[in-house]
Amino acid sequence: MQSESGVGLSYEQGPPFGVPLRLFLAAPLFLLLAALLALGFPYSWLASRWTPVTLALTHLLTLGYLGTVMSGALLQMLPVLIGSPVPAARLVGSFALWGLSGGTVLLAAAFLVENPTNLFSLAAAVLIVGLSPFLGGVALSLLRTRALPAVVWPMRQAWLALLLTCALGVTLATSLAGTWVLADAPGLTALHAAWGLGGWVLVLVMGVAWQVVPMLQLTPPYSERLPPRLGLTMLGALGLFSLSTWQDTHLTVWLTRIAWVAALSVAVTFALVTLRLQNRRRRKLADATLDFWRMGMLALLLCAVMAPAALLDEAPGHGAAQLSLGLLFLLGFAASVVNGMLYKIVPFLAWFHLQAQTGIRPGGMPTMKDFISDQRARRHFRVHLAAVAGLLPAPFLPPLASLPGLLLLAGSAGVLGFNLLQARQLFLRHGGRL
Repeated sequence: MQSESGVGLSYEQGPPFGVPLRLFLAAPLFLLLAALLALGFPYSWLASRWTPVTLALTHLLTLGYLGTVMSGALLQMLPVLIGSPVPAARLVGSFALWGLSGGTVLLAAAFLVENPTNLFSLAAAVLIVGLSPFLGGVALSLLRTRALPAVVWPMRQAWLALLLTCALGVTLATSLAGTWVLADAPGLTALHAAWGLGGWVLVLVMGVAWQVVPMLQLTPPYSERLPPRLGLTMLGALGLFSLSTWQDTHLTVWLTRIAWVAALSVAVTFALVTLRLQNRRRRKLADATLDFWRMGMLALLLCAVMAPAALLDEAPGHGAAQLSLGLLFLLGFAASVVNGMLYKIVPFLAWFHLQAQTGIRPGGMPTMKDFISDQRARRHFRVHLAAVAGLLPAPFLPPLASLPGLLLLAGSAGVLGFNLLQARQLFLRHGGRL
């Protein structure tokens, strides 16, 4: 099978099923932890995006939930989409799983305790040990590939953004541990968030979408010129934003505005083009994964609409708008797309590896829909949609009004975890090996 990358789709080159699956199974636990933490401190997390509880929640969602899924997806997709496996994928996956899991829990705890010095140091050390093999292995995979530039360059751009995000995060964590004093900690924090969300999350989602959306959703292909242009524009915007934090002149405001306009233009273009392609798909049957992706694209468009009110300090209610924007990006956009990818990737990998390992004839083994049915995925979509709808207005309402949305978010984590475990159990029941 040939992809737009110019290399054959070789699923045999991928890692054992257990490598990405263990990372995928860890993700709902962090979503559940985030929901439970917010339920326990409804007043604290809605007070400001800078409260210790809010910072702990943010990292449970970004490092824990999104980080585990995106790391597992990369380990699986790089050999398939660009024909270049990650070296020692099983070992790299184990380091990533335990590094992300342990480091995220320690980091969240460090934000919550009164004397966090040692915890911040330990969290930084665990994350460095866990993510260094992952970053190195992915770098080797991206350097060795012979895939077309339009396919591999967005992945390389996302890798660079992740590297900078990790470097900035470790710098901030070690400063909180007392290793050194930063002259501009708020500026570095803003850069850390911008490179993590705009560079790592958005650019990686775009890089995966160029191949996954046409291949799995049966849409027309994206334009070959679009991927590198949008990725470079986003990196340019992040570069300008980085420059603006280091400058204390009258140009700072203009650099920041240009950076935000460019970044929002990338997000809007990607969302509109994706929605247009999905409306032209060849198969018109209802699909829960398509619903997750459409929700993600609509949320990304709404992020662009909300951004001015959240970014302008003089705008009324900008603090609440910032929290709502963060929820919309992380849960409405990123989590929706991640869930949509999981409900395509996990059933296919389970079916493919089971067939390869057992040699069972197609009629004697579960189908992809048996591993996770569309009905179960759609049930999760409804709970997820209700959770996001309930949480978006929460920053503008009394704190206790967030409780229904948080309970639904915990339910969403539970449904996702149950669906993934059911797929794992069916795989093992039919003789599959992880």
